[in-house]
Amino acid sequence: MSFRSIYRHGFARIASCVTRSHVADPGANAKAVIDAARRCHERAVAVAVFPELGLSGYAIEDLLLQDTLLDAVEKAIEAVVAASADLMTLLVVGAPLRHGARIYNTACVIHRGRLLGIIPKIYLPTYREFYEARHFASGRGAPEGDAQVGALTAPFGTDLLFAAGDVAGLVLGVEICEDMWIPSPPGADAALAGATVLVNLSGSPITIGRARSRSLLCQSHAMRYLAAYAYAAGGAGESTTDLAWDGQTTIYEAGVLLAEGDRFAPGEVITVADVDLDLLRLERASMGTFDDNRRAQPGERAYRHIQFRLDPPPGDVGFERPIERFPFVPADPARLAEDCYEAYEIQVAGLEQRLQATGTKRVTIGVSGGLDSTHALIVTAKAFDRLGLPRTDILAYTMPGFGTGAESKGYAHRLMAALGVSAHELDIRPSAELMLQGLDHPAGRGEPVYDTTYENVQAGLRTDYLFRLANRHGGIVIGTGDLSELALGWCTYGVGDQMSHYNVNAGVPKTLIQHLIRWEAASGQFEEEVDETLRAIVSAEISPELIPVAAGMPPQSTEAAIGPYELQDFNLFYTLRYGMRPSKIAFLAERAWGDVTAGAWPPGFPAERRREYDLAGIRRWLEVFLRRFFGFAQFKRSALPNGPKVAAGGSLSPRGDWRAPSDGNAEIWLAELDRNVPRE
Repeated sequence: MSFRSIYRHGFARIASCVTRSHVADPGANAKAVIDAARRCHERAVAVAVFPELGLSGYAIEDLLLQDTLLDAVEKAIEAVVAASADLMTLLVVGAPLRHGARIYNTACVIHRGRLLGIIPKIYLPTYREFYEARHFASGRGAPEGDAQVGALTAPFGTDLLFAAGDVAGLVLGVEICEDMWIPSPPGADAALAGATVLVNLSGSPITIGRARSRSLLCQSHAMRYLAAYAYAAGGAGESTTDLAWDGQTTIYEAGVLLAEGDRFAPGEVITVADVDLDLLRLERASMGTFDDNRRAQPGERAYRHIQFRLDPPPGDVGFERPIERFPFVPADPARLAEDCYEAYEIQVAGLEQRLQATGTKRVTIGVSGGLDSTHALIVTAKAFDRLGLPRTDILAYTMPGFGTGAESKGYAHRLMAALGVSAHELDIRPSAELMLQGLDHPAGRGEPVYDTTYENVQAGLRTDYLFRLANRHGGIVIGTGDLSELALGWCTYGVGDQMSHYNVNAGVPKTLIQHLIRWEAASGQFEEEVDETLRAIVSAEISPELIPVAAGMPPQSTEAAIGPYELQDFNLFYTLRYGMRPSKIAFLAERAWGDVTAGAWPPGFPAERRREYDLAGIRRWLEVFLRRFFGFAQFKRSALPNGPKVAAGGSLSPRGDWRAPSDGNAEIWLAELDRNVPRE
């Protein structure tokens, strides 16, 4: 398959479909289903679900007991089955069917000219506007074996799952309307038995507020079952004798809304989303309690697994799925504001508790004028405010070295002054020169040799001073390094910026810190003078400022060495949160970052800093990430100081989300990247 095919990377395209209903006219309804099915096939849809009783109409009352109607329904099913012969899409269609001595409200699963199976509805509502028990029998206790539908026969029962033999992880389970509204839905059993995609055929007449209730249930089911959940309700054309219909279509995955269609549409609606089957599998594997719950069931239910072969197209069929450029930073303004609020409060609360638990009333912190130390300082100031401690007991030091620029040092002084902390400038250059001379380093003799030793002498001295100052003043050192730096090992080990007494930023990725600072400035957490300084700092180039720069030249660039943080945070998220293969991460990154004009950007993100990356660039920086994350940086993470987990994407604490050997290597990840990702 092509690298750019969704079916190569563990996705399956799902559709929730509503066609215009024709009351008690199965032939016309079958034609509408067939037309929609062909459009789904053209869009490379794997599974399409249609509304409950879609072939007859839902609200036809006692017409459901008429042989003439039921005969026509059987012919309609035969027509849909015949038309599906050359279609890729597996169809799940609602129909009233005779079986044994009763009539059942069923879902017919149809694929490539076969009626694969029939699932009867279990829970029949007989309250308020519903009267289903008048017409139907529950699927629980129905006769076992096959059912006859005209000239067709198919397995019948509530114990059917449908597995694609050629699309790993695509296992379909079916619920019908009321089945999802009860305390213990059948979908739970299906998910525990291996179903990854659950579809719900629904009639569900609309009343005020019901659409919200349906969405909550779909979202809840998708989250608790760690599954995809596709829902389709009856729409236009259904009888409005006493009811009305909105044709709601939604698709959720593990609690996240992937797609929803227009409601109250006059005609056909096909809502499509690409479901990540790998993500669901990985989530179930890592959340061991999911399978523990299966083992805890008093009598594990046996399911019949019916195989089918999808044969998806091998080429690029597009990507029908929202994907955040910044997985740690949602583009939705309301969600971003909520995430920033929670991240800030988590950091402040973590530091408050540490100060209270240790009886500490002073801290030392290095302030460079860059993003990380800026954010750590304002978190510290807020924690002191809440504890009733004077900000003057925050002992803040800017410590210029050989590469420190006037701009960043100016920002540091402005911020310290605006916050009213005890501000100090401690020039480390004399000590660094002395150490370089003692090491017999060429730079100690004035030679322009700017290697790792040269850089780490400065980073180490800064941390050494902060610890000794903390000793002298009875305080603790506040760490400022962030999650992204820890992932890449972009920090000096031991006596360096890797170490502190408590690191408030250890759980916050670089891309989120930028937005946190913007949010802090916009939300009025501090005085206006502070906010002005924050806005200036967040627009500056990210630089360690360890190497001297000639006049008029740009400062040393971190991202030129280790890659753009926006890409490396993307790589980190899908590696840490889900454990995805490098090739899949590259596929997702190209979809997210390949076109600067596509998709939404987080609010407030400067237009001039919006970038796009081709696959070659994505591959290049992903290789850097893999080498550093798996093959180099773990020894630094294994000795991390304390600090709170902040992002749902994970932390790198060896006591928390990520535990790995310090002497590991990146070979198998690099080999997978080399084998499966084109170089251009």
